[in-house]
Amino acid sequence: MSKFIKFGTIAATTLIATSAAAPLVSGTPVHADSKPTTVTVGLVGSDEADIWKEVAKTAKDKYNIKIKTKTFTDYNQPNKAVADGSIDLNAFQHHYFLDDWNDHNGNKVKAIGDTFITPIRLYSNDAKKASSFKKGDTIAVPNDPTNEGRSLKVLESAGLIKLKDTKLPTTKDIKQNKKDIKIKELSADQVAGAFKSKSVQGAVINTNYAQQAKINLKSAIYVEPVNKDSKQWVNVIAAKKSKADKSAYEDIVKAYQTKATEKAIKKEHGDSEIPAWNKKF
Repeated sequence: MSKFIKFGTIAATTLIATSAAAPLVSGTPVHADSKPTTVTVGLVGSDEADIWKEVAKTAKDKYNIKIKTKTFTDYNQPNKAVADGSIDLNAFQHHYFLDDWNDHNGNKVKAIGDTFITPIRLYSNDAKKASSFKKGDTIAVPNDPTNEGRSLKVLESAGLIKLKDTKLPTTKDIKQNKKDIKIKELSADQVAGAFKSKSVQGAVINTNYAQQAKINLKSAIYVEPVNKDSKQWVNVIAAKKSKADKSAYEDIVKAYQTKATEKAIKKEHGDSEIPAWNKKF
């Protein structure tokens, strides 16, 4: 969640394919030389590339689907690309981000399957626990609406601030701040850099950016709890709403939601990503 970059567009296009004898399409045997269905999936960054290689293998072997991935560096682009038909699916965002995007862009993209949830983390350059932040310390948070609100809720659950009862808070919704913690709002891709430069005393950093900045996830002093309120932060595979029921897309969701994918997530990301398709919230 889901994660926000402002500086680029398309970085790369990769064809993920494997060979297989007698693949299946929607459970029906297909001759090995049958022409596969090609589906293009938009990703952001390289963090999920190896996971999608595993998904592509399953999709090829079981459903005769060739997955082609298109990598973006700008979180504003993948939903636009699905909506205009330049790609078929994307897999980069959580439910809340998609809902917010649809609210502002005409409800054109639909979630068709859950993937994983990534708890975000609070880091400090000095404090060993959240309660050890000093009066007047500055904590950086992402400035996009969904991640800022999520980050503020992390600070609240860590005991640093109290918020008004609102679904997605902003800094204006802070009703108690006993330590006078200063909130520095930055583009999500800049938060880790500000933290590493020690221009702030702490930061709430999205996991993908923490990993890209080579910040040890285990150094976090507080991890967002996963509970009944976490469903909105589960990442999804999304399609154009008018084409969301295509059988090939349903098969890709099935190819993702497997034990093989679960093992790949564990291998690549350890406990930083939690498979969520069977998780009860």
